[in-house]
Amino acid sequence: MRYVLILLAALLSNVALSEERADVVLDVRNMTCGVCPITVRKALSKVAGVSKVTVNYEKSTAVVSYDPARTTPVELTKATTNAGFPSTVRE
Repeated sequence: MRYVLILLAALLSNVALSEERADVVLDVRNMTCGVCPITVRKALSKVAGVSKVTVNYEKSTAVVSYDPARTTPVELTKATTNAGFPSTVRE
């Protein structure tokens, strides 16, 4: 049984390592106070495939690391828009 658990752990770690990651910068509108970035971060964190979100209030941006097999930049902008903070992908 111990060997089965070790094998299972090894397989799962390989799956986690094989996931692709992409980063996107979103320009976020309507952030007017220090609490707004928290709402934006929470909205983006709820999107399947998102692994990291960093929101910068001063620059009105959000940097999102995500798995492109599970979500898209369009879905990320929808999440912020639905939370009251329309965003666009920075080119």
